[in-house]
Amino acid sequence: MTRRGISWTLLAVLVLAQICYPLTTGATRAGLTVATVVLGWLLSVGHALLSRGPRAAVALVAVATGGGFAIEAIGVATGVPFGSYDYSGELGPKLAGVPLIIPLAWTWMAWPAWLAAVRLTGGTGSPTIRRVHRITLAALGLAAWDLFLDPQMVAEGYWVWRDATPALPGLPGIPVSNYLGWLLFAVLLMSALRPLAGPDAERTDHRDHPMIALYLWTYFSSILAHAVFLDLPASALWGAAGMSVTAVPLAVILLRARRASDAHRESHQPHRPGVDATR
Repeated sequence: MTRRGISWTLLAVLVLAQICYPLTTGATRAGLTVATVVLGWLLSVGHALLSRGPRAAVALVAVATGGGFAIEAIGVATGVPFGSYDYSGELGPKLAGVPLIIPLAWTWMAWPAWLAAVRLTGGTGSPTIRRVHRITLAALGLAAWDLFLDPQMVAEGYWVWRDATPALPGLPGIPVSNYLGWLLFAVLLMSALRPLAGPDAERTDHRDHPMIALYLWTYFSSILAHAVFLDLPASALWGAAGMSVTAVPLAVILLRARRASDAHRESHQPHRPGVDATR
């Protein structure tokens, strides 16, 4: 199996697990949640390793997994920067009050969010401006995912907020400080990822199609799942609006690239003698 084949296979298994999620309940659903996060972590870290090498994979784990655990441990202990919250025991073993799968979740989505931002910020312009634009888009693309994730996990009872005010309209039980805290951490994460991961992390090509597909699948499937299967219409709207900053332009640019490629291919097809092109 090719390197790209490994990523596509892991993505297919991940998608299947996510499709099964709304069909389960209780301990089975909690177990499927853990399995999905582990699969997502393996997919993103594995892709970073296979496409960019050990440096990028180690950087991703250090910044997203290590940094994610550190900020979560601080958050549980102090309430800064997210607000005061506690995890239940349904998500597996904990360390310093944090389930070990939680930092894996942020690693899972950090890498595709970064590559999506890189794909959107190529071209002309000052390198400094492109870098700032890229970090901003990547941070928003990652942090906005929590507009889907937190309402879903709170509804399942996987964690609970001690003081959930003020909250976004339609999303009770989760303070606004949570989303602002994740945006702050996402900016720090993305700012550190590029210099640690190396220059190859600032370019995208065909190797990254599985990660781009993962990001767009997460966006569109989350809207559908929250609106239809999980009875969370408010988070469907908030998540759709938040992640659209990155996901919608990404979908548009990919569609345009596909159409341009098809037009180029058709214009270079050899003419077959004896075929009337007007028929």
